[in-house]
This record gives sequence, C-alpha cells and structure tokens, in this order.
Amino acid sequence: MKKIFLTLSIFSLLVNCSDDFVDIKQEGVVVSDDFFKTESDAMKATNAIYSFLRSWENSGFPAQNILGVTGDDVEKGSNPGDAAFINDFDQFKYNASTDGVHGYWTGQWQAVNRANQVITNVPNIEMDAALKSRLLAEAKMLRAYFYFNLVRVYGGVPIFDGLPADKNYIKPRNTAAEVYDFIVKDLTEASQVLPATYPSSDLGRVTKGGALGLLSKVYLYMKDYQKAYDTSNLVINMGYQLDPDFNHLFRPDGEFGSESVFEVNCQCSAEFGGSQYAEVQGVRNQFGWGFFTPTQALENAFEAGDIRKELSILREGETTPEGDLIKKGDPQAGNTWNQKVYVPKALNNATCGYGSIQNIRILRFADILLINAEAANELGNTSVAVTNINKIRNRAELANTTASTQSAIRLAIWQERRVELAMEMDRFLDLVRTGQAETYLGPLGFKKGVNELFPIPLQAITDSKGVLTQNPGYN
Repeated sequence: MKKIFLTLSIFSLLVNCSDDFVDIKQEGVVVSDDFFKTESDAMKATNAIYSFLRSWENSGFPAQNILGVTGDDVEKGSNPGDAAFINDFDQFKYNASTDGVHGYWTGQWQAVNRANQVITNVPNIEMDAALKSRLLAEAKMLRAYFYFNLVRVYGGVPIFDGLPADKNYIKPRNTAAEVYDFIVKDLTEASQVLPATYPSSDLGRVTKGGALGLLSKVYLYMKDYQKAYDTSNLVINMGYQLDPDFNHLFRPDGEFGSESVFEVNCQCSAEFGGSQYAEVQGVRNQFGWGFFTPTQALENAFEAGDIRKELSILREGETTPEGDLIKKGDPQAGNTWNQKVYVPKALNNATCGYGSIQNIRILRFADILLINAEAANELGNTSVAVTNINKIRNRAELANTTASTQSAIRLAIWQERRVELAMEMDRFLDLVRTGQAETYLGPLGFKKGVNELFPIPLQAITDSKGVLTQNPGYN
C-alpha cells in the first residue's frame, strides 16, 4: 500500500532533523524538495493530513487519556493491572514527564506540520486552480482543528503559519488569544472555499459546513456568543438534520448521515486503513480491549425514560439491537462499555481489526444545536435556546424542558451536552470551559488553577532549549 509519511514532529523531532521527507512508497524515500511537483503529489500530501485523524495519537490512548478519562463520564476500564498508567489521568496525577502528555502534544504537532507542508508547498505546483484552492482550504481547516486541540489542552502554543523559511522550530509560545485568532482566520478562509458536499468517492473530506460548525464551537470557547450564534445559524440553515434514530446514528449505516458535520472516514481499504478508536473501547475479550468505560456518575446523569442511556452504555449479558449477545461473567472484562463505538460482529472487517471501520464523529448537528442554544441563551434569546434543547430532548423521547429562566436554561443546556455527547471526548473540556471542573472533578483529584491545562511536555521544553515555558502548577 502506498502511503505518505512526513517527519513533522515539532521540537522533539524536527530540531534534530536537517531534512523533511515524504515516503511515497514502502520501498523508498523521496526528499520533500523532489516531491511537491504534481497534482497527484498535492492530493497525496493532503490525504496525509487526513490519515492523522485516524491515527493512534488522535484516536487511541493519547487522545482518550487527555480528553476522555479526565472527564467524569469515563473511567479507565479493563482489569486493574492492565495499562495502570491510565489511572494517572483518571486521578490527575500526570506531570510533564508522563508519556501520554508528550504523545498527544507530539501527535498534534505532527498533524499541524503535515498541514503546513501542504500550505507551503502546494501553491508552487502547476495544477488545476480550483483543486489547488480546495486542497489548501482543506489543509487550513484541518490545521485549525489541530490547533484547537492544542490550545484547549495546553493553552497558548507557538503559531506556525506554514513551514518556517529559516527552518527554525524553536519559537516561544503565543498567547491563547493569539492562537484562537489564528484558528478563526483559518476556518473563515477555509469556509469561503470548501464545498458543501462531495461525491461519494470523497466522503470524509472537510466541508463548508464542517468549517463553519467548528468555527461556531471555537467562538463558543472564546465566549464570543454573538459570533457563535450567527455562525451556528449558518450551519443550521445548510440543511443538516438530527438523525431520528439515536442508535442508527452511531452504527456504520448511519455514517455521513444527515447529522454528520465533521466525521473521520475509517473505512478499511488501501486508502483508509481504519483506526483503533473502537477497538480500545470495545468489550474486552470479545470486541476489543475494554478501556474507557462509562462511570456510575454518567449512569446517574440520565433522566428516567431517556433512550440515550441504554443506547450509549453497553452492558454485559444484553443482546444488541443488531443481534449480538454481549458476554458476561468475565472478571477481567468489566460489565459496561461505550456502545457508541460498538460495531456489529457481522460488519467487522478482519483485514483491519475489530471496529476499525467505525467512523469517528468529531462534530455532530446535535452539538451545533446546543452551541446555538447556549449562545442564544447568553444573548438573552431564551426562546431559541429552549426550542433547540427540546429538539435534542424529543429525539431522546423526553418531554420538553421545564427550564424558563436564563440561569435554569444554562444548566439545562449543560446537562444536555453531558448526556447527548457522553463519551465523545467533550466532557472534560466542557467542564473547564464552563467553570464546573472543580465541582465535578475535584473529588477525582482536579486542582483549580492547575488542571484546566495540561503540562507542556518536559522533552519539548528541553528540546526548545528552555524557550518554551511551563504552565502554572507543573514542575
């Protein structure tokens, strides 16, 4: 299988490398100066950015440790002795030398630099002008997504707008505000070029709706509620709809459906090699490794009658709607798992491993509605907020919300985000963003003023010769 590999790791790799290169074929290496020559090269390099979305760093342990188990809806899972290091994240005991902290940092920078390879080199290729413009827009949207991950997890980080001409990757941190402005610029520019849809052969490529949807979420984190409201309205008016069947939404048949705003194509093929996102969370000794399982706190968060509870939490001994009997009585396996990543046995492709065909839903229309609701409520437009909340609740077969005041509606929105997006790696970031982290995570070890951000990896600080500074509270 042909694939692209770029030596793109910021600080810990590139400062020690004299050349970036692209591995075009398994049997050989081509220096990047000899690579970016043709339209085919441009497409391959852009596809290399997408490949990271399916990577271990972005969907396996590094991402699940940082964004998953740190929330109160997910715990380590599996048996106590297996991968015990995950407990450091569950209990907020990680530090600047923890492998997972470094792994997520390095992975996101590798992805940023893949995007920058395209943004710097593709403009110089003689090729179809419309395709060139689109590929550059794709690279900008994806770069914005990776920077959004970095700024939410580590705070202000260095901004690299393309590959530095002097090949100097040792730069001080920009402020978080500067990073957010850079993200907004990328997403705004991308949204003006990207198409609303693609043919079936290109499913998974980022769209205008994806760029605008991500931009609305960025504005929400910036607390720019007017822009979050206006931008999410643009997405709402593009024709997205809630999938009426919550279970169907997460099964392979529901991929790239009416609710899909930004989704990672993980089909098992020569071009798309699947991911381990579902495997690490699948039922241990039956469908996967059994990690990152639902907590009792998440169980308790669902209202009586909410169909999302049993369609989000997979239990030992149950038979799924698709007819798979979930094993029980295995003392090493646990007894509940994330049903959102479950892939029916009959649909698995052994070529790529269990669950590898399960797409990763980064941004759903339900999230857009809740972003719109939260922004509307903060602007005083409670009626719009209530309407959007009720759309989410009614799909879950719940009655309309009883919240009517701005403060009550705010809590209702946060509650819907918790149960609607359960185990989708949003909970920890939502708690930090809304100032609730100490309340919900304090008993787990969260320290206010420290754990809102993760430490800058010690290796990165060392490789930067001390130019990078550490976040408060970490040695």
